[in-house]
Amino acid sequence: MTAARPLWLDYLTFLLPMMASNILQALFGTINSIYLGQMIGVEALAAVAGFFPVMFFFVAFIIGLGAGASVLIGQAWGAGEPAKAKVIAGTTLSVALLGGALIAVFGGSFARQLMLALATPANVLDAATAYARIMMIAMPATFAFILMTSMMRGVGDTVTPLFALSVSTAIGLVVTPALIQGWLGLPKLGVASAAYASAIASVVTLLWLALHLRRTNHALAPDMTLLRGLRPDPLLLRKVLRIGLPTAVQLVVMSLAELVLLGLVNGFGSDATAAYGAVNQVLSYVQFPAISIAITASIFGAQAIGAGRVDRLGAIVRTGLLLNLIMTGALVLLGYLLSRLIIGLFITDAHVLELAQHLLHIVLWSTVPFGMAGVFSATMRASGTVLVPMLLSIFAIVAIEVPVAVALSRIIGVDGVWIAYPAAFCAMMLLQMSYYLLVWRKKKIRRLI
Repeated sequence: MTAARPLWLDYLTFLLPMMASNILQALFGTINSIYLGQMIGVEALAAVAGFFPVMFFFVAFIIGLGAGASVLIGQAWGAGEPAKAKVIAGTTLSVALLGGALIAVFGGSFARQLMLALATPANVLDAATAYARIMMIAMPATFAFILMTSMMRGVGDTVTPLFALSVSTAIGLVVTPALIQGWLGLPKLGVASAAYASAIASVVTLLWLALHLRRTNHALAPDMTLLRGLRPDPLLLRKVLRIGLPTAVQLVVMSLAELVLLGLVNGFGSDATAAYGAVNQVLSYVQFPAISIAITASIFGAQAIGAGRVDRLGAIVRTGLLLNLIMTGALVLLGYLLSRLIIGLFITDAHVLELAQHLLHIVLWSTVPFGMAGVFSATMRASGTVLVPMLLSIFAIVAIEVPVAVALSRIIGVDGVWIAYPAAFCAMMLLQMSYYLLVWRKKKIRRLI
């Protein structure tokens, strides 16, 4: 943040590259699925999908770890202590590498047993096992890549992560089809091609990132200070985990609730399931600005606290709320105006298209309160207040979203499932805002490091 220009301009400078990264990552996943589905067949998609719950659990932990580290790094950076920021990064990275190494050893050794435990269909078991084994063996590189891009936000850098993700995506988009088809004399690796491509992309991008950070004298460039930080500091690690673990738990709970809602949708037939997939594709893109604005609020809040400028927190929240209303609101409006055209990109059947468009109209507007809830909880996280905001979000999911979906789906059909989303998001916004206004703002905010 700079005092010389408007806060909203700092917000945009920080969050626009982050939004571009999110969109690029989503597009890469979509294109990779197209490669597998078109070049190998539908069974390839089924084999990859079988590993998704495991991958999500691992990534949720790393996202949580990154959230905790970026808050502490942001406070150290705001306080003008770059060496401490680098020690925090080293400590966090050491845990990620250790966890990744354990997954690589045990997951690589027992991949087949894991896929059997997940009830993987027999016709895709071998392919799913090969994919899962490579993904888990490559986990140290994957963890390091995700974590480094997250921690760089703590020092105000979202451009380098965008460059890194661009490199990774470019490699993956070339290597995946090359391994599927056996181009340039490479072996044909089937479904495992996507896993090998992901591993190669992560390793090459990490090497590029290390060289780039050294060349540009980046705040988190690998040097002796960072390497010394790879010997974990127990006190710093406890602080990182205290902030990061609740974030990971919340992600897992949201995922489990989503599985419950998907089960309800599946009960209304394949048309409803197809509509569910299309609507969620649209929602994921509309939520990008909301999520990016919340992360920005967290980093800016952490830097302000580190600099002793607690008085700026109110402006950070107000600016985040306003930008969420404008940016997310604009996408929502565009979604309503072009809903038929957008849904038509995913669905051709006229009946399913009408159903998906109707369901999108029910839920789309609630992305705005979802984003506002994120701004409140992210700002509180910047001070280390994470437990109560997490519990409030979980309450909205478990006590409102799921029961409303179950009850209304029995009364009014599939519409009831989608009404549950706005109910939960509005409740989440009201709960987070109430705690922020009535409790958190009255607290004495202190640096955590």
